[in-house]
Amino acid sequence: MVTDKVKLTAKDILEKEFKTGVRGYKQEDVDKYLDLIIKDYEMFYQEIEDLQQENLRLRKQLEEASRRQPVTQPAGTTNFDILKRLSNLEKHVFGNKLYD
Repeated sequence: MVTDKVKLTAKDILEKEFKTGVRGYKQEDVDKYLDLIIKDYEMFYQEIEDLQQENLRLRKQLEEASRRQPVTQPAGTTNFDILKRLSNLEKHVFGNKLYD
C-alpha cells in the first residue's frame, strides 16, 4: 500500500525547519528534503496510474461478464413466486382438466 511507503505527510512538509548556515539554509539539507518529496510524488503518480489501469481493466471485465451472463429473474422474485405464477397460469389455461 502506498501509505506504508510514504515518508512525509502534509504536516511534515508544513512543519519542516531547515538549519541556517552563513548564507541561509544549508543547501544540502534542502536538497535532501526535496528529494524525499520528489520520491513521494513519483510514487503517488505511479500508484494513481496503476489504479487507473486496474479500474479500466475491471470495468472491461465487468462489461464482458454482463454481456455473457444470461438474463436473471427480477430482484425480489423467488422460486416460490415463479412456481405460484406457473400454477396460476396452468389453472387458467387448462382449467379443472389438469386436476381431474
